[in-house]
Amino acid sequence: MTESTCLSQRFRGYLPVVVDVETGGFNELTDALLQIAAVLIDIDEQGQLYCSETVSCHVTPFEGANLDPKSMEVNGIDVDHPFRLAVDEKQALPRIFKPVREAIRHHGCKKAILVGHNAHFDLKFINAAAARAGIKRNPFHPFSTFDTVTLAGLAYGQTVLARAVNSAGGEWDSNEAHSAVYDAEMTAMLFCKIVNDTAFVQP
Repeated sequence: MTESTCLSQRFRGYLPVVVDVETGGFNELTDALLQIAAVLIDIDEQGQLYCSETVSCHVTPFEGANLDPKSMEVNGIDVDHPFRLAVDEKQALPRIFKPVREAIRHHGCKKAILVGHNAHFDLKFINAAAARAGIKRNPFHPFSTFDTVTLAGLAYGQTVLARAVNSAGGEWDSNEAHSAVYDAEMTAMLFCKIVNDTAFVQP
C-alpha cells in the first residue's frame, strides 16, 4: 500500500470515526446520553474511503439526568423498554472505544477524530460521559472534528443531513431517522462520498 492509500497519511495521522448520539436534550452536563453509534472508516488500494464496521450501544441515563420531552418526542426512545438492553455509561463507552482503539492501532494512526453532522454536539456528549465514567483513555481528539454540515454545505450547498445525503446520491428514509445507527451510517456514507470526490494532493 502506497502513502496515498494509507489511512494514517490521509488525515495527518488521525483516524476518522463517524459518530452519532441520541440524547435527552442539548446540554451534555445535565441531559441524558441515550444511544451511541460509531462507524469505522477504511481505505482501499485506490485510496477510496468506505464504511467498514458499525458499533453501537443503548445507554442508561446517568443518575439525575434530564429527559426533555421535546427531545424524547424527536428521538422516539422509550428508556424503559425491556428490549432496549441499555447499559450505564461506564459500560457503554468501552464498547465503543475498544474497536476504535483497535482501528487506530491497525492503521498506525495516533488518535481518532470524530466525524459528525454538527460534530461538536456529539463530541461534547462523548467527552462529558467519559468524564462522568472516569474514563481517561478517550481515543478521540478532545476538540477537533470533521463536520459534515460544513463539508456538505461546501460540496452540495446543503446543510440538512437528509438533503445532503440525497444530493450525494443516497436515499434518505425518514422512518429510520433519529436512530443513532442510521444517522451515523448515513453521515459516514456522506463523508466518504465527499472525501472520495475531492482531489487529494500528497504533501
